[in-house]
Amino acid sequence: MCLAARKSGGPIVEGIDMHGRELRNLLHPFLLLLIFERPGHGYDLIERLEAMGVPDVEPGQVYRVLRGLERDRSLLSMWEAAAAGPARRRYELTAKGRNDLRSWTARLAQLNHIMDAYLRRSADAFARPRDGRDSYATSRG
Repeated sequence: MCLAARKSGGPIVEGIDMHGRELRNLLHPFLLLLIFERPGHGYDLIERLEAMGVPDVEPGQVYRVLRGLERDRSLLSMWEAAAAGPARRRYELTAKGRNDLRSWTARLAQLNHIMDAYLRRSADAFARPRDGRDSYATSRG
């Protein structure tokens, strides 16, 4: 797989900017799931995203998504005193957030089915012997 660096130093995988829109969109269901599993504060959620394998989690991006989910009434937050240091905002899912999570899960399951079919087909195509010619270029003469 081809990896390249973008100006800010984040990875680009085959043209997919892992700091851009694709990842930002996936942060919504990832955060909803993590909060459904166990409510938490921002730093805790960032650590759990990293444990899920989400690359190069940018805290600012996570907090923007959390604020958006709260504005949409998918989450609610409350200030909680920390054992040490300043109070932290603890996030919990609302009923709307649980419904949003169900919808995301259904959409991602459908996307997973499509991606599995793509990956199988791609693996089959690369496994076939090639004669070294580009079929498009040779068909256009």
